[in-house]
Formats: sequence, C-alpha cells, structure tokens
Amino acid sequence: MALSAIALCSRALLKIGASTISSFDDGTAEAEVAANLYPSVRDALLSAFPWSFATAQLKLARLAAPPAADFAHAFQLPADFLRALSAGTGGQGRGVAYRIAENRLHADAPEIVLTYIFRPAEATFPPFFDSALIARLAAEFCIPLTENTSRAELLFRLAAEELRAARLTDSQQDTPPAFQDFSLIAARG
Repeated sequence: MALSAIALCSRALLKIGASTISSFDDGTAEAEVAANLYPSVRDALLSAFPWSFATAQLKLARLAAPPAADFAHAFQLPADFLRALSAGTGGQGRGVAYRIAENRLHADAPEIVLTYIFRPAEATFPPFFDSALIARLAAEFCIPLTENTSRAELLFRLAAEELRAARLTDSQQDTPPAFQDFSLIAARG
C-alpha cells in the first residue's frame, strides 16, 4: 500500500503514542514537529544507502562556463539530486573522475552519465523503506513531543535495526557486483 508523507508521519506519531495528523498545517504540536522534521529525515535516509528504487542514471547537460580550476567541464545536476554514486561517459555509468562543487559536477570528460540517488515520490517507496522511515521518524519525533530521552534512545536503536533490514532487503534485488580489473585475475591469464 502506497503511503503519503502525512500517512508516514501519522504512523510514526502513533508509535510514540501521539495524536495522528491529517495535514502538516493542522496547527498542533504533532503537525509542527512532523512538518519541520519529515523532509530532512526522509532525505537523510534516502541518501544513506544506494536504494534501488531511488537510483537513477541521467546524461547531464554541460554548462557553458567551465570550472575555475582542476577540471575542463561543468555539468548541471538534476533538480531531484540527493547524492552522486558514480559518473561515466558513453554507455558507462562509472569510471570518470569528478568532483561536485557549487551544485555542479566538474569533470574532464565532455559528456557525463551520472548515477545518483534522487528523491522519489512517497507513493513509490517500497514497504521495507516505509517501515525504516517510520521507525526513524518515531525516534526523531520522540524528544520534541514526549521529552523522554530513554524512550528516544530505544527508538533510535529500533530504527537502526529497521534500516539494516531494509538495506538487506534492497540489496537482494540486484546482481552482486563482480570484480573488475583485478590484477590477480589478469595474472592467471
């Protein structure tokens, strides 16, 4: 079942025994805490791991002005960009040296294919990520709403366990990476 941002926050609020919300503009303490903490917690959790549902590849648009130093070209990062995973050229999504500075990608290659983490719509989050996000939100909401630090510590430990389980589930949806350009394999001929 696809959950909205409000539904995710409401489930986290239920976990700490607080009232649910129907909008971020409810005017309650719960709505204010959720509205202020939800975006940064969501983005931090999305950025923490190369989730398969939040990974994309895109050929970047090259900017007219080159970087001031070190690289020959600058490229515009996508609007939904959260974190770079790799950069490549042609049909490859990796293998190019790059640096991200001033919200642009700098590289010597004349064209770049960026593999990156983006911010997907909440409705596309898989259930295992929903569960990890709800657990983390509950931990984050606990101190501002209940002022109970020992309960918050327990919730943070539970959130870490949920995150580990979600990462494991997500990592099983891909072919395991193989060694490439490993000198011992090449020596065996």
